[in-house]
Amino acid sequence: MTEPHIVALGGTLRPQSSTGRALAAALAIAEARGARTTLLTGEAIDFPNFDPEAAENLPRVDAFIETLRSADAVLIGSPGYHGTLSGLVKNALDHVELTSKDARVYFDGMPVGLIATAAGWQAAVSTLQALRTVAHALRGWPTPIGIAINTMGEGDAVAECTGQMAIMVGQIFDFLDRR
Repeated sequence: MTEPHIVALGGTLRPQSSTGRALAAALAIAEARGARTTLLTGEAIDFPNFDPEAAENLPRVDAFIETLRSADAVLIGSPGYHGTLSGLVKNALDHVELTSKDARVYFDGMPVGLIATAAGWQAAVSTLQALRTVAHALRGWPTPIGIAINTMGEGDAVAECTGQMAIMVGQIFDFLDRR
């Protein structure tokens, strides 16, 4: 595959959220390896609550789904809210249901990198596990390494994970090369 399209989705509505910064950092690593990338965070994933009968024909939702349809791999990032993924991220992932009648259903056969951020290890790790469960339910293939980031430490917790992100992105490329 010459130029894979890697789409990252998640984060929060805050412009400088730790999760959004982590997704952007992972995408920068993918770009350096030759990928075309798209970051969907904040307003780009702020949809009305998922209603299968009313979700289509909403411009932001339609753009989100079309972007995912063009993806070769996905990164999903969520802050840990009360030990699991945020409602914003879960609702965006619920909208992936709109691909249920596509030739490629959901994330079927795609590598999925996962990043969880939280103010403590317990929430970061439990959120990462919840993201793995959702990725499996959407028929994606989570990379062996997932990134849990404790934002309460000293220094830039996102920057400290660059090595792990490089491994995760490498696993995505390895998976894509085997297809």
